[in-house]
Amino acid sequence: MSLKNRRAVFLIAALVALGACTLPRGAAMRSEILKNEGKENAQFAHYEIDRAHLAQIHSWPAGAHALPPRAWLRGGASSQPGTLSAGDSVGLAVWENGDNKLLTTEGAPSVALQATQINDDGTLFVPYAGPIHVAGLTVETARERVQDALSSLLPAAQVQLSRQPGARNTADLVSGVAAPKSIDLSQRPMSVLSAITEGGGVSSSFANPQVRLLRGNSVYEISMKRLIDDPTLDTGMRRGDKLLVTEDPRYFLSMGATGKEAIVPFPRDKVSALEAITLAGGVNDSRADPKGVLILRDYPASAVGPNGPSNQRVIFSINLTTTDGLFSAQNFYLQPQDVVLATESPIVKAQTLFSLFNTTVSSAARVDNF
Repeated sequence: MSLKNRRAVFLIAALVALGACTLPRGAAMRSEILKNEGKENAQFAHYEIDRAHLAQIHSWPAGAHALPPRAWLRGGASSQPGTLSAGDSVGLAVWENGDNKLLTTEGAPSVALQATQINDDGTLFVPYAGPIHVAGLTVETARERVQDALSSLLPAAQVQLSRQPGARNTADLVSGVAAPKSIDLSQRPMSVLSAITEGGGVSSSFANPQVRLLRGNSVYEISMKRLIDDPTLDTGMRRGDKLLVTEDPRYFLSMGATGKEAIVPFPRDKVSALEAITLAGGVNDSRADPKGVLILRDYPASAVGPNGPSNQRVIFSINLTTTDGLFSAQNFYLQPQDVVLATESPIVKAQTLFSLFNTTVSSAARVDNF
């Protein structure tokens, strides 16, 4: 066999070997992920993100990792400032005039009574007068009521009343602000945003801070952005409230031929598929298949059926080369723990194969020369 024929055989063999090899790459191709589509053993459902499917998908139940929706209180008054409430400590000082004194003496015209806490039923026990209801009254109104109650025994008496706010007259800033603290609500009305401001503002490390209000046995939650954007949502704080600012726990994963492979936190309440691709650093110009951006999502078993997907595992595909695909991707919203996968273009495999082939040809030429 001539040298020329031997070289041809060598090159053909090299090409066959290269074609049979599993070439190195960073992501799967769209055809590989969807190769079992339509088969009985597919174990997934596939839906194109386009105008035809958007309305149907939006009507489905939430995915398996979606957070339960939280309500929020729209507006609402805060605790009435300057009023007494159960748990406050009240101090009384009594002055007596005239000759018939009950509590004081000539050398000590006034007497300070031991500070007493307002009971759960809103009453204050006053010696010689018994329980007097003072909760909800201002300090001055409560003083007049105590003095009136003592007037039958001490006609010339004058009463001075002071108060020390109790724990029940405060709200707690628990976490997520620069200076967590208890806030006294007895002197002025306080809204949620005012309370956060008094605590030094929200931690700058939170990507999408969430405000959580604990009131009694109820929990209310809203994003900080919504609270700032709509003043009617800035509800008043009440005695016993607990306020926490937390980081949004939701995230999605970017993988494959995206600009970065990472766990990406949600930076806002809603993140569209197009925004998610941008947050992932876009698609790699030299590797990614713009017709093969896939979003993988799990659904609970209860969601499968006529009003939901046909399988718990769902793959949504986006074609970034069409107008419908781009607009639809902007109106398709991610859910927590979705996987955004940019598949690799088939051209990359061909380019790798040609690169290896050229290397092989160069090697063959060097062998010939030798």
